[in-house]
Amino acid sequence: MNGRLLDNRQSGGRSRTSHAQVVDELGKAIVAGAFPIGSILPGDSELLQRFKVSRTILRESMKTLAAKGMVVPRARVGTRVTEKIHWNMFDNEVLSWHFENGVDQEFLLHLYDIRIAFEPFAAGLVAERASKEDIDLLRRLAAALANPEHTSDSLAVADLHFHLAITEASQNPFMRSLGGLIEAALVGMFRMSAPPASSGFGNIAETHTAIVDAIAARDSAGARRAMEFVIIDGKQHVLEAFAALAET
Repeated sequence: MNGRLLDNRQSGGRSRTSHAQVVDELGKAIVAGAFPIGSILPGDSELLQRFKVSRTILRESMKTLAAKGMVVPRARVGTRVTEKIHWNMFDNEVLSWHFENGVDQEFLLHLYDIRIAFEPFAAGLVAERASKEDIDLLRRLAAALANPEHTSDSLAVADLHFHLAITEASQNPFMRSLGGLIEAALVGMFRMSAPPASSGFGNIAETHTAIVDAIAARDSAGARRAMEFVIIDGKQHVLEAFAALAET
C-alpha cells in the first residue's frame, strides 16, 4: 500500500526498466533546474548516447514527461521544459522528484492546504458509507499507530496506511487519487521530525481513533472535525520543525 516516496526511502530504490530510468533521470534533472524552465532538452542523438537506449524508448519517455506536463515538443525547435504551472503536481513521480531535490516550508504547507481541503470531506463520506469491515480495518490501523517501537519511518508508513484506507472507504475514485499527495505530506512531516517518542506524536493513535469513533457513530460532521484536527496538528509539526531549523 505504501507508495514511491516511502518505498524508495526504505528500500533504497529498485531495479527499473530503461524507460523508467530515462523518465526518472530527466524528471529529476528538470525539477532540480539542470534543465531550466523554458530551455530545450538535448537532442535525440545526445540523449541516446547518454542513456544507451533505443529511439523508441526515448520517444516513449518524452511522451511520459509530456503527459506529466513537464515538457512540450516543438517542431523544428526541440523539446522545451514547460513552466511549473503546467506540471501535474498530483503525479507521484513529480512529487517524488521534488522531495529528492529537497522541499521547503512553502511546498509542504501547500500540501497541507490540499489535505485540509479534501481529507475531512473524505472522512465525512466514510461515516456515511463505511461497512463494518471498513470500520474494523480503520480501528486496527489506528491502534497500530500506538506501537512504542515505531521509528519515524515505520510510523509514517502506518499513518499512510490509515489515511489511504480512509480514501478507499470513501468509495469515491477521485479521493483515492489523492494518495500521492497524502504520502508526500506525511513523508515531509516525519522526515523533519525527531523520533516519535520525543517529537510530540505520542497521541497520534488517540487522534486517529477519534476519527474512527466518529465514523463508527455515523457522525459525518464529527469525522470531518476529527480529521481536520489531525491534519492541522501535522501542519503544526511542520511549522515547528522549520522554526527549530531556523534557530540552529
